[in-house]
Amino acid sequence: MKEKREPEEKRGNVLPISMDAGFFFERAVSSLDRYHYDKALKYFRKAVEYEPNNPVNHCNMAGILSEMGDYEASNAALSVVLKEIDPNMTECYFYMANNYANMDNFEAAEEALVTYLEEDANGQFLTEAEEMMDLLQYELDRPTKLKSIKSMEGVVEHDRARELLEEGKFTQAVAILEEIVEKRPDFHAAHNNLALGYYYLGLFDKAMDTIGEVLKKEPGNLHGLCNLAIFYQHAGNSAALLELSGRLRKIIPFHQEHVFKLATTMGILGEHEAAFGHFSRLLRNGEMDQDPSLYHYAAVAAYHTQRMSAAKTLWRKVKRLDPGSGVADFYLQGLEERETTGAQISRSMTVSYHYHLPFEEQFKHWETSQDNLASEISGNPLVRSSFFWALRHGDAKTKLQVIQAFGLIADLEVEEALKAFLLEPEEDQYLKDIALFVLRNLGVNHPLPVCFGEKTTLVDPSRVASGLPVWKTEWQAVVDLALKQMKRSFDLQQQHDLETLWAEFLTLLYPETPEITHIEGWAAALEYLTAKIHHRPVTYEAVAERYGISASTARRYTRRIDEVCGVKEKMETIFPSVQ
Repeated sequence: MKEKREPEEKRGNVLPISMDAGFFFERAVSSLDRYHYDKALKYFRKAVEYEPNNPVNHCNMAGILSEMGDYEASNAALSVVLKEIDPNMTECYFYMANNYANMDNFEAAEEALVTYLEEDANGQFLTEAEEMMDLLQYELDRPTKLKSIKSMEGVVEHDRARELLEEGKFTQAVAILEEIVEKRPDFHAAHNNLALGYYYLGLFDKAMDTIGEVLKKEPGNLHGLCNLAIFYQHAGNSAALLELSGRLRKIIPFHQEHVFKLATTMGILGEHEAAFGHFSRLLRNGEMDQDPSLYHYAAVAAYHTQRMSAAKTLWRKVKRLDPGSGVADFYLQGLEERETTGAQISRSMTVSYHYHLPFEEQFKHWETSQDNLASEISGNPLVRSSFFWALRHGDAKTKLQVIQAFGLIADLEVEEALKAFLLEPEEDQYLKDIALFVLRNLGVNHPLPVCFGEKTTLVDPSRVASGLPVWKTEWQAVVDLALKQMKRSFDLQQQHDLETLWAEFLTLLYPETPEITHIEGWAAALEYLTAKIHHRPVTYEAVAERYGISASTARRYTRRIDEVCGVKEKMETIFPSVQ
């Protein structure tokens, strides 16, 4: 009798057990499902034994150790991954940060979390990391020491650049944005803001090129289209502007940020009806109802669409929210004049969407309070923008006013703007001399390149401009005394002209210059003549009293300078276009 065999298919059901890492991983997961953490840890450790170079096994083991409350052992396992197996598994730093936080070791948690954010390119746990950041800031009672987030490369820097733009620090913002777009050419928001930065600085061609790059890659980018429309308007490209503004009129944005951008753009383009509709939407929304600038924008749109009652109501709201700016008072007074006389508001400039006093009106205020204007320029980015723009595109009188106003601000942005102005070949030499004088007052005491026509020369702003081979101490003492006396009542142009007059006097007589033994007499004469050149009321008696000398002494020294320099003629020739 033959031996019976089991069918082949039945024998095939008996399978050998494969004792590999996968087997122990499955057992560990099964144990976890049943909350058997001890068994799960044992199986994860076996998986590590079978595949010691697989970082996932180590991370799984670290995870279960953390679940069991053994945070130190968990971090030890994670350290093995980072130091010995795969340093690119940056998520391990996030796990370690969690462990340290659970151990109340917040300093170590911060260090690990910062490392994760600065090194991890994927940002898998970005939301959780931000929540942990808030916790650590609370526990440590200070801001977290974070420089950048790699998975959001450029985003942190971009936010900083936006803040700088809003503060009116355009040069600094542009430097950051240029670096961002070089690293991330697809970062459209950075390109848009870079274009605005160039525009605010008066670099129109660069602004156009930059916005063109955005719209080439994303033709429907709303911020890019709005910026382009403003640039078309500036360039006087009416055909292109007509087509683009027609497209913009048909857009009804959903996001508040887009509504605001489109509203302000349409207002600047003169599409006031569309602007009023968008601004009204924003006010109805209520999220910005404490922003005085929004009420001003809506008031301007109302004014231009003949909604005078609405404009008055809106400007009154501006006054309640921001009584110190003077903007609402200026326009409300204009409305009262219009109602009284039936004429349009016509003082200084047309009604503007910019939330600051009109440019010429600012200078009227400057005449009465330089401190107020300095504060306004420094703190209001729109005002700063108008000043930077005017320095490049204004007439000679406006540029002179801007240069003098910059002397009140005295920050890095101003210094860089004036240095750039010195390199413009077409700018008036007198204006460049004033700019150098302001730079000296700002403490710049090293040679600067100055463009004279086709030639560029290094000029030291710390020295009085003259062609003399020497500049004696007693000559400088006369200037110093005069400027000290004049500083509060004479503007920077007049102070500069005093220096120029003194340098000219000495140059014309050199080398037969007079012995300077009576510093007060020469200084008083310079102040008297400078006041006369600029048509300021002055008497010998008043000047002599300030310098502690007799009126006859002041007259004698004045006559001597006039004989050499012909000051009466200068009263007709010194920069007559800016008087």
